[in-house]
Amino acid sequence: MAVPQQFPRLGVSACVFRGAEVLLIQRAKPPLAGVWSLPGGHVEPGEAVLDAAARELREETGVEASLSHLVGLYDMIRHDAEGRLTVHYAIACYAGPWTAGEATAGGDALSVRWADPAQLGGMAFTPHVREAIARAKLLLTL
Repeated sequence: MAVPQQFPRLGVSACVFRGAEVLLIQRAKPPLAGVWSLPGGHVEPGEAVLDAAARELREETGVEASLSHLVGLYDMIRHDAEGRLTVHYAIACYAGPWTAGEATAGGDALSVRWADPAQLGGMAFTPHVREAIARAKLLLTL
């Protein structure tokens, strides 16, 4: 007998700035394949949330950052065609400046890029990304 998934699950993301540009990844795996996002993923059992954000950032981009600000806690909730809950993540987003590493796609990232937040029009994003970027800019006084 399959064990039912417990929801919500805890996830993390990292909103990293190098100068005025923010680091973005393009997701490689369905159902979000091709959609742009902040680097991030699951918090492993026994792992501190901030450590998870730094690990996911490193795994997906090869970049390191001083993640010093909690941007917010964002929900990602999905239902199937019958209305059953299929996904519920509470995602803790942290922000900080880039400190090291060349951005290269790894892990769940199809591609990575540094982008000017003022020029993100027309890009498809996972939920709350634009909001998190705007809030991170304020917190980091950029």
